[in-house]
Amino acid sequence: MSANNDSYVVGVDFGTLSGRAVVVRVSDGAEVGSAVHEYAHRVIEDRLPGTEVKLGPDWALQSPQDWREVLRTAVPEAVAVSGISPSQVIGIGTDFTACTVLPATADGTPLCEVDGLAGRPHAWPKLWKHHSAQPHADRINALAERRGESWLPRYGGKISSEWQFAKGLQVLEEDPEVYDLAERWIEAADWIIWQLTGVETRNTCTAGYKGIHQDGAYPSDDFLAELNPAFAGFTGKLGRELAPLGGLAGRLTAEAAEWTKLPEGIAIAVGNVDAHVTAAAADAVRPGQMVAIMGTSTCHVMSSEALAEVPGMCGVVRDGIVPGLWGYEAGQSGVGDIFGWFVDTCVPGSYEREAERLGRTVHEHLTELAAEQKVGEHGLVALDWHNGNRSVLVDHDLSAVIVGQTLATRPEHTYRALIEATAFGARMIVETFEDAGVRVEEFVAAGGLLKNRFLMQVYADVLGRPISVIGSDQGPALGSAIHAAVAAGAYPDIEQAAAAMGKRTEAAYVPDAGRADAYDRLYVEYCHLHDHFGRGEHPHGNDVLHRLRALRNEVTA
Repeated sequence: MSANNDSYVVGVDFGTLSGRAVVVRVSDGAEVGSAVHEYAHRVIEDRLPGTEVKLGPDWALQSPQDWREVLRTAVPEAVAVSGISPSQVIGIGTDFTACTVLPATADGTPLCEVDGLAGRPHAWPKLWKHHSAQPHADRINALAERRGESWLPRYGGKISSEWQFAKGLQVLEEDPEVYDLAERWIEAADWIIWQLTGVETRNTCTAGYKGIHQDGAYPSDDFLAELNPAFAGFTGKLGRELAPLGGLAGRLTAEAAEWTKLPEGIAIAVGNVDAHVTAAAADAVRPGQMVAIMGTSTCHVMSSEALAEVPGMCGVVRDGIVPGLWGYEAGQSGVGDIFGWFVDTCVPGSYEREAERLGRTVHEHLTELAAEQKVGEHGLVALDWHNGNRSVLVDHDLSAVIVGQTLATRPEHTYRALIEATAFGARMIVETFEDAGVRVEEFVAAGGLLKNRFLMQVYADVLGRPISVIGSDQGPALGSAIHAAVAAGAYPDIEQAAAAMGKRTEAAYVPDAGRADAYDRLYVEYCHLHDHFGRGEHPHGNDVLHRLRALRNEVTA
């Protein structure tokens, strides 16, 4: 290691609602300062900012100005509270939600900031949970299956409406003028690096998982032309050369140094995705370690020496998490968001008043009440599809189901059933990986939901295996800082940097045998419902959830 105890790096995590900067000591990963900037525009779901332009169902946009403000406010604030001198910072690493993607000009200007385009919805960045491109994803999947495209099995047989190609095709067919003006179609993870360095780069992670880049190539122009003749040149907007994770993307420009109040010329790491950098923060980058980053949604990532085709995974990419290994990704589109929805819309005022009297949040109150129940006492089973299903069905037109409710059902019963549903969804993912020959040797949890100890114990009981936990509540930002240390030359590779700077407590939660057996019985019922409502084309399946979504979209269009 070339750096000493006086060297620090900054990790910046760009989330769904805010951006966070963390200052980290290079020698041991100690976090010495942090700051958060809440996005002024949050998620743009109803109308475009400053206009009366209404968005349709399942739209989710963001403002690039919010991302710049993270660099201007959170980064200097984090350094200030850390007590170190800015001159001690040797590098910056960043991570982003994905696929959060935007159209831009050749110099990186977002189209929504080009004169005359602020009122065009497709000129704005599309957030990861923008799902209105599902019909376009369906067409891509159907054509790829018909043609036998070799890349399709690498994504579990389906690509998602959240990804680059589905969103790009939607722009082309709904606003071809904006599509033509978009000289670049770029992940926010790469765009923010462009702002810091003045150099356009494309990272291996987002290109592979969100951009269908496999074996050195994107889908062919011939394939794209069959979708729409005007789509044939789409990959020209994506950039061709990919930069390795942990690599040096460039140096901090004078302009960006003024924003961040950091020294001009320090190292900037290649861009990355929030979930994938978290593996380094948990020192879980070795084969067989599955990391579940549990927050508003959950992303499951793991490395392996072997290539396998796992049904419904979000992708398997060579060098996708660390160079030299196959990186796998799967995920659940709604987890924390489901619990938030329930508290915001389904809990009576009497519970809120009781929680306030006890000095608890409503979530804490419901958790306490849920923990008093025995497994199966509520008589409910739920499907965790409030935001669609990412893995293993890859279908964002699905919606949630709760069965077993009676007049005796209380809010705490449903709250527990929703927690269990997300745990069942995680078990479905783990079992699908293992059935495909990819062994999960250790399940490591990270993210904001670690604060709920009852929830974590439910997951251990449902999974029937111990759960290790990350030793930091700033997983993505710490992971980005670790990548910055590698880019700055402090460590030779991500594995060695993660071993020195990452943190993990092994087997922090151990399953209770009695509860695990009871959950096995409930999981059988979850699987029956999962296939009945999620695989409508199968014998005895029911496509009602798709029909209801289509009716809703027709009425609200």
